[in-house]
Amino acid sequence: MDALGRHILVEFYNCSPELMNDVVHIENSMVEAAETAGATVINSTFHHFSPYGVSGVVVIQESHLAIHTWPEYGYAAVDLFTCGETVDPWVSYNFLKEAFKASHGSSMECRRGQQSLLKRTDFTVESRDTGQVVAPIPTITRDVWFTERDENIALSLKHSGNQLYKKQSPYQKVEVFETLAYGNMLTLDGMVMCTQKDEYVYHEMITHVPVFSHGNVKKALVIGGGDGGTVRELLRHEAIEEVVLVEIDELVIEACKLHLPETASAFNHPRLNLLVADGIQYIQDCPDAAFDLIIVDSADPVGPGEGLFTAAFYAEVYRCLTSNGIMITQSESPRFNTKVFVEIYDTYKSIFGAEKVHCYLAAIPTYPTGTWSFSFCSKGEVQPKNFDQTAAAAFSRSQGLRYYNEDIHTAAFALPNFVKDLLSSKA
Repeated sequence: MDALGRHILVEFYNCSPELMNDVVHIENSMVEAAETAGATVINSTFHHFSPYGVSGVVVIQESHLAIHTWPEYGYAAVDLFTCGETVDPWVSYNFLKEAFKASHGSSMECRRGQQSLLKRTDFTVESRDTGQVVAPIPTITRDVWFTERDENIALSLKHSGNQLYKKQSPYQKVEVFETLAYGNMLTLDGMVMCTQKDEYVYHEMITHVPVFSHGNVKKALVIGGGDGGTVRELLRHEAIEEVVLVEIDELVIEACKLHLPETASAFNHPRLNLLVADGIQYIQDCPDAAFDLIIVDSADPVGPGEGLFTAAFYAEVYRCLTSNGIMITQSESPRFNTKVFVEIYDTYKSIFGAEKVHCYLAAIPTYPTGTWSFSFCSKGEVQPKNFDQTAAAAFSRSQGLRYYNEDIHTAAFALPNFVKDLLSSKA
């Protein structure tokens, strides 16, 4: 060969859009393409971006293979760069064309480092024989990353490359990844819902704050919450006679039973009434004053949860509460989704009255910005800071809670000035 390396610039067209958004499949295919061509793989690093797209590189002893995908176009841009004569990059090209189910591809081969243009210099590296056995090439290191991002901010979590669950329901794509730092992670349409290591923060705060504030919850309703964490925490309270869970997507329940069993541990509890149904329709059909506590444990306000963020829905929730009832929702991050955060609270105030709507915060590492908010809306005279601190403290200790306690209950309602300013705005 009259050059140091061969570089093929590849365009794959009409690929499977689903495969172009599957970081596990792409990483496995790129590694196998390198090995099939006879390359020695050193490591791989791949990122999945939310809502779609994958970037990655496989470093080989002979150079590298790199890719970026545009699933919305069924398109992949690939670089295949090999040095020396032992690896044929066209073998990788043919392998990837089939692996990505591309209808066709185009390519351009460049010869890198033309020998006729190079002049060899005397370049030596001093070495010293230590008598030690030469270490073999290390085992391949494979870095596969899940990334949730918008235009301005991103969260990346490294996972094992082992995708535990992946199914498309009529409503959303349900996936579970095995992450290295946070254990198994549930995502819906590419957004993080919960992980084994930090789900307790969200679920303890969305439940125990309203239960202790109310002081006499007998019947509770959860809309959404198919991971099971919210009902698990509610059912710790023996005084609650019935918990109704209405989840629209049975695949969420299935995925969490299989791969987040600690979160989904209460699905067979005798005081739980589990319904796979539309939460909006359930609220519309619900009798007046049926529940002391209603928790809207929905995903972000996109996809199937979008109807849960309307004034008409919350007016129906208000009707379904007892005279002293409480509604709790997750209400986004005041920094990550500021516009929606403000709009949600303006909606609550128009229904419950401004003096009966309160915001409280919790620190959840795997949610965008790490600062997450919850709403507290009271139909009657319940005030969240007027609660039995002794009972809350005893409960926290006896149940082995990991986040909620009587001090956190009070402190969560102490808001930073920027959040106060947002809640007092008319945005």
